[in-house]
Amino acid sequence: MRGRVRAAFGRQYEIAGSDGRSFLCYPRGKRSSLACGDHVEFEPRGDGQGVIQRIVERSSLLYRSDAWKEKLIAANVTQVVLVTATEPGFSDELISRCICAAEAQSIRILIVLNKVDLSERLAAARQALEPFADLDYPIVALSALDGAAGLAPQLVDHCSVLVGQSGMGKSTLVNALVPEAAAATREISSSLDSGKHTTTYARLYPLAGGGELIDSPGLQVFGLAHIAPERLLACFRELAPLAGQCRFRDCRHDLEPGCALREAATAGRIHPRRWTHFNLFRDEIEAQRRDGRGW
Repeated sequence: MRGRVRAAFGRQYEIAGSDGRSFLCYPRGKRSSLACGDHVEFEPRGDGQGVIQRIVERSSLLYRSDAWKEKLIAANVTQVVLVTATEPGFSDELISRCICAAEAQSIRILIVLNKVDLSERLAAARQALEPFADLDYPIVALSALDGAAGLAPQLVDHCSVLVGQSGMGKSTLVNALVPEAAAATREISSSLDSGKHTTTYARLYPLAGGGELIDSPGLQVFGLAHIAPERLLACFRELAPLAGQCRFRDCRHDLEPGCALREAATAGRIHPRRWTHFNLFRDEIEAQRRDGRGW
């Protein structure tokens, strides 16, 4: 039977079957490389359980990685919604990391600035997002406590995944967009019989206005070891047009003379924070590839 991974928790997966029923499934074998949003073929068993046979080819996969392992976030998504807030403070570096991972998969990016009702931090938050606004990444400002009317139209006809640090108000956003989300969470807790708080797991919800929303756990780190150093340039949309313009074909964009990227940064055509991020990510990826398993 065909189905869709609607929730992923450990080695257990809630599958929405093509017949409309829900199944609690396990992967065949010891290793699992499934993500929320995956299309799968599975074999139903008794008592609403089943065994996953294979993953259908993905259109996209958002994930993070370090030198030794990768962490899958969501599959077959068309939009990454990066949730920030006026408080607590958010990391612009983490935003750049998420954007790189999305750009590497050609996934649309939308930034949300939540908690705009907390006006004392609003100006600083907007300033931190300026480098991304200048690159034409769309930004929606709202207060999830007042609902998500400004965000809902941006989700229509997309399979969107919410990504952000803990404390940004993602759960409040999900509850505003999907009123039945709290009940679905309780249902998973009951089926697992584990007592765990299932907001630590990714969960897919259909949206009443069209489209789908995947809520992912809050994160504090986002490694990019899976992106080859030579591919990193293409993940920075302000740097990508400069590819091939350096004096040396194998330019590392560090201290080499005639580096088009460094010249653009020195001339102020590249935002200093974004230039810092590029250099940081390049050095980190190169070090991880030297020391790790070898991507």
